[in-house]
Amino acid sequence: MVEAVQDAGVVVTGAGGGIGAALARRFAAEGARVVVNDLDAGRAKAVADEIGGIAVPGDASAIVTEARDALGGSVDVYCANAGVGSGGSQAAAEAVWALAWDVNVMAHVRAAHELLPDWLERGSGRFVSTVSAAGLLTMIGAAPYSVTKHGAYAFAEWLSLTYRHRGIKVHAICPQGVRTDMLTASGSAGELVLQPTAIEPGDVADALFQGIDEDRFLILPHPEVAQYYQARATEPDRWLHGMNRLQRQWEEATAR
Repeated sequence: MVEAVQDAGVVVTGAGGGIGAALARRFAAEGARVVVNDLDAGRAKAVADEIGGIAVPGDASAIVTEARDALGGSVDVYCANAGVGSGGSQAAAEAVWALAWDVNVMAHVRAAHELLPDWLERGSGRFVSTVSAAGLLTMIGAAPYSVTKHGAYAFAEWLSLTYRHRGIKVHAICPQGVRTDMLTASGSAGELVLQPTAIEPGDVADALFQGIDEDRFLILPHPEVAQYYQARATEPDRWLHGMNRLQRQWEEATAR
């Protein structure tokens, strides 16, 4: 058991399935009191009933107050997990870009805005951001997703460097492929890049809890991402050449 989350009031957004449901199950198994959020009220209730949690359906950007009340007045851990896997290029419709920005970045900002006054006053709080390896690297065929996940990672990083001396813990989870509906929806690009090394949602939860136990900011369920991230930083042209080779491979495969 991870002592830091026992009897903690936890909110997990986008928890009707996939990574969010796995996180909700793991927090409940560790003795936390869990609010399960999802746009789909039926899915939220199903997971909440399974784990003995509380369903608070709705837009992840607007449920902090209701979730806090459901937990008896205090949120200790907030998992900003809800996300959209918007594909497309620079030519994607502005509505696609706006939705990706709103869900993948601004929902995190709005939640932090609501949570931080209480956390700073009491000197403790934990913000968990489900980012994706795309936020550290990129993803072919998915400009809106890649760009906004970079934003989500930047915001988590900023929260950590700004408030860690005041008791705020921040974790950025950056997996590659995870066997969820989002991976299925990623199409041929996901099949090429993500499917071969895809892991289960429960593996992501395991990685987070190991990171909580070790007090680490960056959570890498796929450890090899650390090497890719290092290569991107130290040899950017070589890294971009390799990614462009992957892009061409994808283009050739889809042209057949």
